[in-house]
Amino acid sequence: MSEIQKHIRCKPGDVAKYVLVPGDPGRVKRIAEQMDEAHLIAENREYVVYTGTTNGVPVSVCSSGIGGPAASIAIEELVKVGAQVFIRVGSAGGRQDDIPIGTPVIITAAHRGEGTSKVYLPVEFPAVADLDVTNALVAAAGEAGEDYRVGIGFTRDAYYVQDKQLNELLKSVGVVAAEQEASLLFIVGSVKRVRVGAIVSTDSNIWLPAQPTLEEKEKLFRVGEKKAIAIALRAVQLLAARGI
Repeated sequence: MSEIQKHIRCKPGDVAKYVLVPGDPGRVKRIAEQMDEAHLIAENREYVVYTGTTNGVPVSVCSSGIGGPAASIAIEELVKVGAQVFIRVGSAGGRQDDIPIGTPVIITAAHRGEGTSKVYLPVEFPAVADLDVTNALVAAAGEAGEDYRVGIGFTRDAYYVQDKQLNELLKSVGVVAAEQEASLLFIVGSVKRVRVGAIVSTDSNIWLPAQPTLEEKEKLFRVGEKKAIAIALRAVQLLAARGI
């Protein structure tokens, strides 16, 4: 199939086997800056696509916008043009009171609090990250010597709505981060039989006793974001070395 995809504006050959998937189009450019080389492939709506290399391994990056519907379009169309391994590189709210803002968090599975994934598979089906991709992220974070966390995330739709009872329940069982795309990406990955993992940097935390200012949060997040990007790129290198 050589037709250019409707939303991401890419065709086969434009994207690599490995694709990093941030939500924010601005983060695409920051990821590209940490690659060995990268060039713009397409830019349409919330979808910005670059392709380049990391330590000689071809890799692409495509933004997915905010939330499940936009992310589902990105991964569906990326699979159609040949992508096989995905790593979400995003932002999230920390959901344990000992997770500082700017902490890289590797999400192993996610509570399906969003609606889009339910169109793909029934709610009883688990949203789980690919084990090989997750292990590569953990290995890359360990090599970097960074303070990072690993655990289950909470994917939700309504950014400005907080369900206090649910938040407390999920905190009590160890959920580490809340964001808006991971469970959808994991589910579509299962349906399409492609590998999907996720790493995020925390940009907030509702459980901190003292809340930083927005400016302080953004400064801390940018430090964590740079770490998460480096970990994701190193994970791509490790996966390629293993032939995954």
